[in-house]
Amino acid sequence: FCTQCLQECLKPKKPVCGVCRSTLSPGSRALDLEKQIETTETACNGCNKKMYLSKMRSHAASCSKYQNYIMEGVKAVTKEPLHNTRNFPNRFTFPCPYCSEKNFDQEGLVEHCKTLHSMDAKQVVCPICASMPWGDPNYRSANFMEHLQRRHRFSYDTFVVCDYDADEDDMMAQVLMRSLRDK
Repeated sequence: FCTQCLQECLKPKKPVCGVCRSTLSPGSRALDLEKQIETTETACNGCNKKMYLSKMRSHAASCSKYQNYIMEGVKAVTKEPLHNTRNFPNRFTFPCPYCSEKNFDQEGLVEHCKTLHSMDAKQVVCPICASMPWGDPNYRSANFMEHLQRRHRFSYDTFVVCDYDADEDDMMAQVLMRSLRDK
């Protein structure tokens, strides 16, 4: 996670997990893992300079060869640029299905609905699911609040480069090719 996103998750009002957004409970540091990160040596995929894993993130941020390596990977999995974006649904901001408020990101919509609409039993269409190629814009969830909390606790866009037009086999082939290049 980048510092800004991690700090957002650790705000005092609601420290939450960066992946599933569930509340964090106090714990102890993983000292064995920290030691392993401090003592494991690896090479930069861009310039091949050897360093400890603990130094890799700061090195990668300033290594132009590593940046080029990343851009080559992005180009390899990008089929062709989207020229006409008007034909593509907005998958980044969503309206509240209960009230007139708009422009929530996925996490914001979940928080808004939990705060203001948790007792509303009206059956509504999930705007997040409706924006997806596999989503049914007419399907009304019997329990929208439970659906939000189970299905939309985090956005997988955060973890993968989504190509909504590619099929699963194409995406798997791209991932395997990328992993072979990373070795």
